[in-house]
Amino acid sequence: LSKLSSLLGCNSVEQKIYVELNNTVPCVRLLNATHQIGCQSSISGDTGVIHVLESEEDLEWPLSKGPNPPYMVLLESSLFTRSIMMKMKNESNRVAGVAVVVPNTSPPEFSPHTTCPNENTGVYSDNYGPNLAHCNTTVWNPRGNGLSYEEFDFPVFSLKEDNETEFIKQCYLDHNRAVNGSAPQYPLCAMQLFSHMHAVTNTPTCMRRNDINFSINPEMVCDPLGDYNVWGSIRPYNDTVFGHKENESVVIAAARLDSRAFFWEVSTGAEGSVSGFVTLLAAAQALREVTHEAPPTRNILFAFFQGETFDYIGSSRMVYDMENGKFVIDLDNIHSVLEIGQVALHSGNNLFLHSDPVSRRNNTVNDVKNLVNNLQSSTAGLGFLLVEPNVSQPLPPSSLQRFLRAQPIPGIVLADHESAFNNRYYESFYDNAANLNLTYPSDLSPEEQLEFVTHTAESLTDVATVVARALYKQAGGDESRVNTIKADPKIVTQMLYGFLVSSNNSWFQAVMAPELKNILKPSPPEYYVGVAMSSTPTRLVQYLLANLTGAATNLTQSQCQKPDELPNESRQMYSYLWVQGIVPPNSTERDSFCVRASVRLTKAVSPAFELGEYASKDYSTWTESRWKFIKARIFLVASRDLEVGKYIHLFLLILAVLFTSLLVTYFISTKADVLFSSTREPASAAY
Repeated sequence: LSKLSSLLGCNSVEQKIYVELNNTVPCVRLLNATHQIGCQSSISGDTGVIHVLESEEDLEWPLSKGPNPPYMVLLESSLFTRSIMMKMKNESNRVAGVAVVVPNTSPPEFSPHTTCPNENTGVYSDNYGPNLAHCNTTVWNPRGNGLSYEEFDFPVFSLKEDNETEFIKQCYLDHNRAVNGSAPQYPLCAMQLFSHMHAVTNTPTCMRRNDINFSINPEMVCDPLGDYNVWGSIRPYNDTVFGHKENESVVIAAARLDSRAFFWEVSTGAEGSVSGFVTLLAAAQALREVTHEAPPTRNILFAFFQGETFDYIGSSRMVYDMENGKFVIDLDNIHSVLEIGQVALHSGNNLFLHSDPVSRRNNTVNDVKNLVNNLQSSTAGLGFLLVEPNVSQPLPPSSLQRFLRAQPIPGIVLADHESAFNNRYYESFYDNAANLNLTYPSDLSPEEQLEFVTHTAESLTDVATVVARALYKQAGGDESRVNTIKADPKIVTQMLYGFLVSSNNSWFQAVMAPELKNILKPSPPEYYVGVAMSSTPTRLVQYLLANLTGAATNLTQSQCQKPDELPNESRQMYSYLWVQGIVPPNSTERDSFCVRASVRLTKAVSPAFELGEYASKDYSTWTESRWKFIKARIFLVASRDLEVGKYIHLFLLILAVLFTSLLVTYFISTKADVLFSSTREPASAAY
């Protein structure tokens, strides 16, 4: 109790009773066409006596033996397993909630995702490669335990391994721990978690509730997951002219931007997404000079898709727009697709070229072979090989599958795994910088770390060089210039630092707009797609792609904002971004400038919400529930006997007050003529 009191620095009664926990992250509710997943508390929050779980056998205490249910179970990440969580789910009447301590070090493996990601919205189905559907031949994520797709009717929060967590454990040891199997004595240390979700059942239900407008300010209960795709091309397109382009052939180079974890907005996606899009950004920069000096015959379009974790939101939207004349090209303009998947964890000297065995049986076989040859011939002098898998197997989960659903397009997915993922932490909070072995000498300052070229950066630089060379060849570029194309290891290492260590660094500050500087934090961005639109990763990739592929201009800030008023400038052909620039030596003012680039944002919201088909089987239908607030706190709770006695005393006091008031009322009413009488003077008569 004394330790609780020592943390209280406020005079309010509430803060003398409760200790608020600040470093917590909840599991929230998500919904799709058929069901709901995730976690929630009751509307008033859920409260339980804290029990620190020490082993799976120790579950007996909160689930059956403990005398003071319900329990709030605190467990280390090593015990955050499917077996333990499902046992607590099945006995949820004795479990008020779960708090998971996320350590600073990673376990041997952990993936709360499914074993077959996006299996129902890819290209493989009963009508297309049925023997390849549902991971029948290759289980891509065998470590997946599926926890992220379970529903828990109690709150589940994560805690950092810090002083707050140590305080909770000490509170448990001081008040709750059973000694020799005997019940602990009151007062007991308890925790209360608030994470009540407004949406229920599924997406059709919550979207229907959104449309019920009984008030001036109707309360929304859920929102579609979505953001923006980022794309750019080496030759600009008129942003107001959509549909098919005659005599236009385009090579698409793609990567995904998003990731997820069990807990809301703690996904770092180092291998799952960052390795791929950093490689593609570096390849785009490597192509800038050569494509200006010797333009290839085909255009190259760089596409960065958002929401791919949730049934390919971004890629399915771009394909939908292409099919319906809402994009600057259509599917018939696509020559081929090269997608960069997970590429940072290759063991040995091989990366793998995955293709679709079904489409390769038809006329696209030669086009796929050409792409394979262009990739394999681009590795000269780089110390690794690109090989095709030894067995016939489907494409791994990839955006390319959504293009193939619409049309047989030649394509390759470049990845570091031949079959199952090398990533031991797929779609979990452990897929972070440490997973890529992104380490720095301890004596380096943050600015020195930003410039320090790690082994991971060197490796991805080589991959980016191969990608850039292959794209240039695939687009019909000048063969004599191919070996001059090289990615810049300094740029790669700066991007890895900014995306996986700290986004608030001098380079990211220089390439961002002044009004966006507040999105830069001394930590990595969150890669969960969310519902807010224009997330931090989207904005960072937009500005980086513009700076790496565009050109600095002499336009002033006002001209940059209104370029159409100038000759030879057109917002229809280019985007114009005013960026902060660097701080020159011996100066305190930034050298800001205007970047002109053919980089655009387009919606990455599922077509299901455009069409109003909330139960669609063809498109993603994922939504996120709304909530009022998220909160966690601990306090000491008195015994039930004392609580009951307190309520009895309160009840008796209320009865006494009520009885007294009735007596007073009765007395006043019976004596009203005496108490309230007044002598009237006779009225004067007037005649």
